[in-house]
Amino acid sequence: MVSCNSQRDIHIPTASQSQNDYIREWLRHKEDLLRILLEMEAAPSPRNCTKCGKDGVYRCTDCMHQPLFCTDCCRILHEAHPFHRIQQWTGEFFEDSALHMTGFQLYLGHNGAPCPSASPDIDEVPLHLRPPANSKYLTIIDVTGVHFVRVQPCQCLDADSYHRQLFQAKLCASTFEKPSTAFTFAVLDDFLRENLECGTSGMNYYSKLRRVTSNVFPHLVPNRYRELLRLARQWRVLKLLKWNGFQDETERSSPGDLALFCAACPQPGINVDPDVDLDELVWKYTRTVVMDGNFKAEHMHEKRPDDQVWLMDGRGFMVAHPPYQEYLQATPHITEKSACHNHRAISQANVSRGKLSATGIGATACARHGCFYPHSVVDFQKGERQLNMDYSLSNALGYNMTGIKNVLCFYDINCSYMKNLRKRVNNSPFLHIPSSLQIVPGIGIWHVHGHKQECYARYAPLFLRGSGWVDGEIIETLWSILNIVSASTRGMSSPHRQELLDFQMNDSNFMKMIRIVDSLSRKLKAARASVAMARDAFTKLDEAVSSENRHVWSIQEESALGGRVRDVSVMDIFEIQLKKAPTVRAVELELLEAPSQRGTRQGAASWITRGLGIEESEITLAITRKDSSKYPSETKRLAMARRADRLAVDRSRFIADSQIYLAPLHQGTDADDYSSGMTDVAHHMSAGDDVVSGEEDSEGSMDEAADAVPLKMTKIAPLPLPSNFGIERCRAAGADELVEMELKLRIGQANDALHGLRIALADKAVAFRGVVRQATSYSMRTRAWQMVNSIDSSVRQQAAIYKRCREAMIALGADTDTLTRFQQLHKSHMAVHTAAFSQNAHDHRSSNLPWFWCMDIPRTTSSKNWLTEFYRIHWLRAKAVKDRWEEEEDLLVSEFHWTMNFFKFRAKKWNKKCVSFKAAGLHGAACYAARQKAVYDRLAEQGASKWLNMSPEILPLNQ
Repeated sequence: MVSCNSQRDIHIPTASQSQNDYIREWLRHKEDLLRILLEMEAAPSPRNCTKCGKDGVYRCTDCMHQPLFCTDCCRILHEAHPFHRIQQWTGEFFEDSALHMTGFQLYLGHNGAPCPSASPDIDEVPLHLRPPANSKYLTIIDVTGVHFVRVQPCQCLDADSYHRQLFQAKLCASTFEKPSTAFTFAVLDDFLRENLECGTSGMNYYSKLRRVTSNVFPHLVPNRYRELLRLARQWRVLKLLKWNGFQDETERSSPGDLALFCAACPQPGINVDPDVDLDELVWKYTRTVVMDGNFKAEHMHEKRPDDQVWLMDGRGFMVAHPPYQEYLQATPHITEKSACHNHRAISQANVSRGKLSATGIGATACARHGCFYPHSVVDFQKGERQLNMDYSLSNALGYNMTGIKNVLCFYDINCSYMKNLRKRVNNSPFLHIPSSLQIVPGIGIWHVHGHKQECYARYAPLFLRGSGWVDGEIIETLWSILNIVSASTRGMSSPHRQELLDFQMNDSNFMKMIRIVDSLSRKLKAARASVAMARDAFTKLDEAVSSENRHVWSIQEESALGGRVRDVSVMDIFEIQLKKAPTVRAVELELLEAPSQRGTRQGAASWITRGLGIEESEITLAITRKDSSKYPSETKRLAMARRADRLAVDRSRFIADSQIYLAPLHQGTDADDYSSGMTDVAHHMSAGDDVVSGEEDSEGSMDEAADAVPLKMTKIAPLPLPSNFGIERCRAAGADELVEMELKLRIGQANDALHGLRIALADKAVAFRGVVRQATSYSMRTRAWQMVNSIDSSVRQQAAIYKRCREAMIALGADTDTLTRFQQLHKSHMAVHTAAFSQNAHDHRSSNLPWFWCMDIPRTTSSKNWLTEFYRIHWLRAKAVKDRWEEEEDLLVSEFHWTMNFFKFRAKKWNKKCVSFKAAGLHGAACYAARQKAVYDRLAEQGASKWLNMSPEILPLNQ
């Protein structure tokens, strides 16, 4: 035996040890630990009771060290532990047993002592796992399993009813008349916790209890699953009533009165002094809300919808059922069409699923802290419709909003949703949003990039005054919490589903509340560092701006921010205001709408455009063939063969039509006569290979990974276009008008190619940072490089098309100004620049982007005007970044104080309840109120301590 003072076998772990090191250490002890486990299966020698020394028969597996007891000692010592599990020695092994087999009885009343008025009982004790036949045996479900306990209630004349005696003993009876089953408070609390944290359904939880009772014969344990669901509903409501200080139901209830809301959002009369002038700093006392729908929280049609019992309808986060149904019946649904992109929320608004009474839920939450708004969660009937979200928003904006005059509202489709909101509210007697309440629409930063380009400046959080540094997407993180239980609520009754979702959302808000101080502290430290960086970046940019431009731009910014509520299009000043370069389609439309020149056949512009399109398709197909492996699959070869066949047909038709438009040039001319100015398609394809390169900082070896085995290229005869005949021959044949047409179309085609090139290079940069660098496994890296290779193919295609355009421009006699603008592409131009895709990067001033990144601006714009526009956009956006971070710092300081005021308000409220309860003689309620007051006092003390530990020179202590 090793001495207790021996230090030889003690191993002190070091901080450098990994998980595998600990496991390797465990392997050395594995056999010894297994031997100990097996030795614990045997009875100790001698097999004596650890209490009285008699023959030991029972051992308790829930007591420390599994002590061995005789029958009497086991029964007596477990009077205070009626739900421990015991085992009985058979002579060869220990088998599962139960306390009632020792003669144990549970006495109700008289502090657990036998009732002096009880009559003697001669009922036999049931065997282990045999359901009791006598009504005095109670099936009790505890966290330790299912127990059959002989219960002796108090039988005095003034004794409480049986179910009240059970409840006073922390046993919740399943029925009130002759209960045969009861659940301990502990098991109900444990089930609610497992449901909240793990999403454990009632069926799975009770299945676990059956296995805890008997791991070998769980199917023989009585099934009390239905009773568990019923009592869990009742327990949730009792908990919420207790937590919110409702001693009984005589107090008047109101919507959302059992729900907990955000501690840091401004709530006049609660955490904001009602005497404070809210008009002085309107932006600071602004509510920031976010709306969204969740299609995971489905609900099936009920078998008996009219036979329902609502325990807390409308008192939590889900809206009251009858008023909401009345609103839905009275409100017509208008099919919504978005002027922006076809968003999922709109496209699913009219989707109906026959088996579902609810296709999901919609909710409103505070956008800065992620707390659900009480009485604002609605069910969807046919998807995420405007009428559903109107009801949610209307209820949310009526919760503790006295004196608040400004709201920032984030929603994925606000560009469409907010257009007629006021009209819909005014036309409905069920909706109420004060006309004095100013609602500023916004779109979360993740979703706004899926909208049209103009939506970014109009709705992005960066350009919303008073929003601080918020992303507007926090509600997406809240759905993951609800999705844990969404699957189990699908088949529940409507009241049960409502209660479970309300409880889940209330717990989410509670966890936010107890962690809000730490969250605000972290954000405040990050905000101070970011404010310094944003100010420095803006100062450097501002120094290069003239005082005249600064004055003009400041007026533009203030005018836009002040007028956005009336007309959101004024925010377009944050986008480039210069006219964009023409595309090939725009040029074709211009040529078609222009009056025909004398001698020019009708349709010549469209015919030339067809030729350009055929050229692009042939170049794209050739590069696709080269990018294919040496032995492409049959499916891929078939697809390329079909494309080639279609191109051959299009080429034949185009050449046939050329006899109409270029008849003089075709006389006595074969294909070789006009091909001298153009090489085969493979030559233009190689132009793409010459310019493709990797990312400028570290991924320069991308070509080696992207290059495929080249296939043999087929030389294709050039098309009969003016650029292939040459300008001299065209002029001699009187085809000057066609030359001018093709030159204009080539310029438009070059603009399209350069635009596609910019997009492909930006995609490549994003792919490197978001996919390649994040790949952690071989399969992920393979897919990441496949994505990069696909983008490289697009880069080569656009580069080859551009080279062909420039060659055609030279052949068509383009002037020096045009050729200076459309320069040659080099490999160095294809390096991916961070400044090209990072809208708020601080290094724009020092970044030298390749010439084609500015080619979206027409040449008619002077260099000076373009440079001014470039600085205007970056000055406005850099100032917006600085302003938002400064707002964030101020808001966080205020939110810290509002949180402290919230805790003090709650403590004061519970103190008043404590006094009133004492006066009413409700001593238990008074004690609970005192305990709750102490909880909020402690939260306030922790917040004050955290505040004092932060740097006093940068944080004012008095606000």
